[in-house]
Amino acid sequence: MRFLLVEDNAQLAAAILDRLALDGHVVDHAGDLGTAQDFMSTTDYDLILLDIMLPDGDGRDFLNAQRARGTDTPVIVLTARSEVSDRVGALDMGADDYIPKPFDFAELEARCRAVLRRRTGTATNVKRFGDAEFDPLAGTLRNGDKVVSLRNRELRLLEVFFAAPGQIIPKPKLVDRLFSYDEEVSENAIEVYVGRLRRHLEGSQVSIVTVRGLGYRLAVP
Repeated sequence: MRFLLVEDNAQLAAAILDRLALDGHVVDHAGDLGTAQDFMSTTDYDLILLDIMLPDGDGRDFLNAQRARGTDTPVIVLTARSEVSDRVGALDMGADDYIPKPFDFAELEARCRAVLRRRTGTATNVKRFGDAEFDPLAGTLRNGDKVVSLRNRELRLLEVFFAAPGQIIPKPKLVDRLFSYDEEVSENAIEVYVGRLRRHLEGSQVSIVTVRGLGYRLAVP
């Protein structure tokens, strides 16, 4: 998953980035609303973690503007304000969840998972396609009796495919899902990770098919 973190506290932002990177997520960090708006204009995000008090404005104005444009990217508000009225106000503006500072990182991760499950309309982390069973939380892929433990980018790439089974996904989109702005990477890197996933899927009905000139899709016979 690709997240946008809008947080001006450099120490807290670094800690969040490190924690989410351990889960394999790609996270772009914006220290102010202007940078966040620039990121939003060029990239689609799966989730936004949004601070309220920022150097160039109020995060709630940013949230309100995004919802007014019809942007439905899930937003979790992070703020030191803990009054009920603040929480209600953020939720009424379109936030999907609210977590007061200071918070435990395990709780933040759990809230991210819960918000993303609600977005996809599922009550469980486990995803199934054909005879393959993918658990992004456990980081495993099961084919019958075969269980594979996935590395971070393998996991996130498979997550993209399982989110849109049967659909053609262009290489540039896969690059966008797996790598942040800070990383220099070529589209050939995707071929390496796709090759790894194909080996993991050997023996199952499910395969990753190359659609020449367009991209890849997760398919069953």
